Amino acid sequence: MNLPNQITLIRIALIPIFMIFLLVPFDWGDVQLGASAIPTHHLIAAFIFIIAATTDWLDGYLARKEGLVTNLGKFLDPLADKLLVTAALVSLVEIGLLPAWMAVVILSREFAVTGMRLLAAADGQVIAASPLGKWKTVFQMAGLAILLLHNTPFGLEGFPLGMLFMWVAVILTIISGWDYFYKNRHVLDV
Repeated sequence: MNLPNQITLIRIALIPIFMIFLLVPFDWGDVQLGASAIPTHHLIAAFIFIIAATTDWLDGYLARKEGLVTNLGKFLDPLADKLLVTAALVSLVEIGLLPAWMAVVILSREFAVTGMRLLAAADGQVIAASPLGKWKTVFQMAGLAILLLHNTPFGLEGFPLGMLFMWVAVILTIISGWDYFYKNRHVLDV
């Protein structure tokens, strides 16, 4: 198994660890950051998420740069991304830091686009990520990371940067989802 695929597997392995630190109510106190405090276990979970999200970029970069793109990697990488995002969205809803409707919109689009990609793959077609989809991912990952940090240090000034990023991610989710379906409607035989 090549290095990019190993990195992807590490990302998948980090997901339950991330969720344990975020959702288990450890009594380790808070970390004081200026006027804000964040539970220590949430801070650890945020760092695990950031590391896992960073490996998404790293494994793809290495696979392309070193010519190590494999069918296993093409399968595992998007699966790992969706598992990580789903874990973060559901967990943030559980702890009250994200409205459930935002998670449902984002996850619905992910399932729908994945379904379309599966239909296309059955016909030997590949639907590549669009620039809009990539921007959606950037705002989504940044918004999730900031929310996991309880909007610290941005919350010190009362500015909800994490939610602002999530609003942009939701808007890009809807627009890029529509774009995928419109440009690839031939896959659906409509």
